[in-house]
Amino acid sequence: MFASPERRLLFDVNDFDETLPGPFEYDVKRMAASFTIAARNDGFAKADTKAATLASVAAYREAMGQFAAMGSMDIWYACLDERELMDAIQNATTAAKKGSKKETKAAERAQKTAQKAAAKAHTRDSLQALSKLGEVVDGHYRIVSQPPIIVPARDFEPMYGMSASTVESATRELFRAYRATLRDDQRRLLERFQLVDIARKVVGVGSVGTRAFIALLQGRDQHDPLFLQVKEATRSVLEDHLPKSRYRQHGERVVAGQRMMQAASDIYLGWTKGHDADRYFYWRQLRDMKGSVEVETMTPLGLTFYARTCGWTLARAHARSGDPIAIAEYLGQDDQFERSITDFSKLYAEQNDLDYQAFAAAVRSGRLEALEGV
Repeated sequence: MFASPERRLLFDVNDFDETLPGPFEYDVKRMAASFTIAARNDGFAKADTKAATLASVAAYREAMGQFAAMGSMDIWYACLDERELMDAIQNATTAAKKGSKKETKAAERAQKTAQKAAAKAHTRDSLQALSKLGEVVDGHYRIVSQPPIIVPARDFEPMYGMSASTVESATRELFRAYRATLRDDQRRLLERFQLVDIARKVVGVGSVGTRAFIALLQGRDQHDPLFLQVKEATRSVLEDHLPKSRYRQHGERVVAGQRMMQAASDIYLGWTKGHDADRYFYWRQLRDMKGSVEVETMTPLGLTFYARTCGWTLARAHARSGDPIAIAEYLGQDDQFERSITDFSKLYAEQNDLDYQAFAAAVRSGRLEALEGV
């Protein structure tokens, strides 16, 4: 979940590091396999694991059929906002109450969890980030030092051998280059903010090995902050199997893909080239009503509902960026496609388990160095 420029809370796709035009089933397989792995990780029965996976792909196929019958502008404006999502959850809860007491409790729990996640998302903004990531020193805000997770620019010299003056000069040059990629009205808005501090910040598992930073900006006063996230965009792994991107900069590739597939995108979404020859970055707001659910705590009923929601959302993204009629014709009217993808997902999850066992064994033997508890 994240905020649209109109301040509506939307549910949408939000992972674009590998964005590259190609076969639509790549994304469908990735989504379906993720649900199989999540269900197995949560200890679901085989039937519940299969049901959640099937639901994600069936929802994709059914939604694509609906989009194939819609006009281009209707597809472009289609979205899933907070009100529609909560209505769908309420309908699912009402339907579940006709079942067993166990199903009723699971549905009510899922509904409360969704409401809590949405309420939390509304509180997540730059002011909230400032309370957690900022500190006042000599009357001015700066980013707190929390190594190895957060390392401000002032600590780069002892840790990375880079002087503060070099870092500041390079940062401001990159910031100017990034601003130039924004639309004129968005750039003018950003120019009302002054760059105050920057820090290197560790992000999720999927970004291990890449560089990521946060930047603190200040508007009219200390109570008008803006946090931006700067993430490195590397070569898409899909380029091993598909033609290269039309964009020469990988940051631009990520941004273009996000703007194409999302119903609404961050107004500060932009890109820049790094100082190193082959480093590229994209910029966006660090927190703008961003929120998510904890898949690890979901019941089978909750995960299946989430799977259907993700299936619809991915179909809408593909309908915007591809040919919904051609895709719908390929998928057909029966359940053959989702059954095939679910079989694939089972095999993928089994290979995933084997890969993790090999990884854990390498850590235990000392072949791979690991730092736990951070």
